[in-house]
Amino acid sequence: MKHKFLFSVFIIFFILVFVALGSWQIVRLSWKNNLILEIENSLKNPPVELTNSNLENYLKIKTSGSIDLEKQIYLYNLNDTGTPGFEVINPILINDTNYLINRGWIPFEKKNSQEINVFDENDIIGTLKLQERKNIFKPENDLEENYWFSLNREDILKFTGKEFSKYIIYLNGNYQIPKPKKITTNISNNHQKYALTWFSLAISILLLYLYFRKKNY
Repeated sequence: MKHKFLFSVFIIFFILVFVALGSWQIVRLSWKNNLILEIENSLKNPPVELTNSNLENYLKIKTSGSIDLEKQIYLYNLNDTGTPGFEVINPILINDTNYLINRGWIPFEKKNSQEINVFDENDIIGTLKLQERKNIFKPENDLEENYWFSLNREDILKFTGKEFSKYIIYLNGNYQIPKPKKITTNISNNHQKYALTWFSLAISILLLYLYFRKKNY
């Protein structure tokens, strides 16, 4: 009898775990749908003057500023076709506020070349994005070699000697090198499928358990 009780506890525990995982995916689905709607609404709007606007995620802006090419950051990333290279990120001073501007992707061999520094700082069109948290699975940044895997705020302060807005400007435009990163609503959204998977597992285990109980209890 004791073994049957422990078996029941074991089964119920896993059912509750799968239900919890499915519920968490429902929460994530709602968050992702709201995010996609937020991006879609923002991308439909014309750019607004940065210094006269309330900052918000995915806001399209226009501005001008003083860019710092000496403290240029090379952030490892893949381009749209999956080719590894760097995203070029610069400090820029706009109306007494320090921002980081992501000017786009370059292949490895273009690092430190002069051609990537052609940029009109007086006519900037871009999209604001909240700086993402560091992924704990990414390697540490190599500040000496200027080889970055994440925009860790402590490392940015060490490298530039400055603190920056929590919003990063993603440059828009027809620049070829660096190639600006296109901000779209093409975001992976598989949370509904994941939720159905977890709930299906919970229901399957429950049905099997009930069948087992009927046969053996």
